[in-house]
Amino acid sequence: MSTPKKPGGNDRRDDDLGRERREGVGTLTRKQTKRPPLYKVLLHNDDYTTRDFVVLVLVRYFHKNQTEATHIMLHVHHNGMGVAGIYPYDIASTKKHQVEQLARQYEMPLKLSLEPEDG
Repeated sequence: MSTPKKPGGNDRRDDDLGRERREGVGTLTRKQTKRPPLYKVLLHNDDYTTRDFVVLVLVRYFHKNQTEATHIMLHVHHNGMGVAGIYPYDIASTKKHQVEQLARQYEMPLKLSLEPEDG
């Protein structure tokens, strides 16, 4: 035998409503989103790409100011390699591709590579 329906169309039984009131409000847990791994965009020194071109790339694509770009360019020149920026993989890969395309347009052999950041 079923419980008769209450006026107003409510199908719930009284004991179901009472249990909901007794149990109270549950806690909602949210999953913690993990940050994407970061990658270093490395510039490699060569004998043909001009220093001015490297500074231009650092200012235009890596948003460095003129002084910072010059310091990075000199570091690359003296040490053979230097970090242009650190980004999630998709952004780092896109910047690498854009800079290499520009370098080819200007007939510069500038080489870039990506390396996972150590933490």
